[in-house]
Amino acid sequence: MTENNFQASEILDIVDMDDKVVGQATRGEIHEKGLIHRAVHVFLFNPKGAIYIQRRSKWKDRYPLKLDSSAAGHVDSGETYNEAARRELQEELGIVADLAEILKVQAGPETDNESVVLFEAHSDTPPVPDPEEICNGEFISPGKLSELMKNDCDDFVPAFILLWGLYMNTGSP
Repeated sequence: MTENNFQASEILDIVDMDDKVVGQATRGEIHEKGLIHRAVHVFLFNPKGAIYIQRRSKWKDRYPLKLDSSAAGHVDSGETYNEAARRELQEELGIVADLAEILKVQAGPETDNESVVLFEAHSDTPPVPDPEEICNGEFISPGKLSELMKNDCDDFVPAFILLWGLYMNTGSP
């Protein structure tokens, strides 16, 4: 199994630095050319305040087997950030939950040229990871996550490190 051709041929919006749509292209072309596009990340917390982190599948075209946000993905062409976050949370973890928009990050090297909106969700439903997207995952305390990132940053997707640092500076959790 490999990152399938369907994903490489997904149509995504190309955006400028102000997050205005300036065109469309396939996911493969966008990644190949380093074009700016949109993505979402979701931090999922359980009732004990632990955050779910995932290890990306080996089939992913970007950062395979790296630790990442609870759920993350591209915003499809014509889709809103909120719609994409709901879809990704359900597709990747089988969870439907209320989402709170936390912050937005402008595209840059740390985000892989993605304009990113971060959402927070809380649920007592156990995640059911999609094996094509996620190798494995677990809930860990925010303090332990910060410690892991500090001690082994190369094991994490760079955007996750950036978003976690910004999130912790917002006064959450």
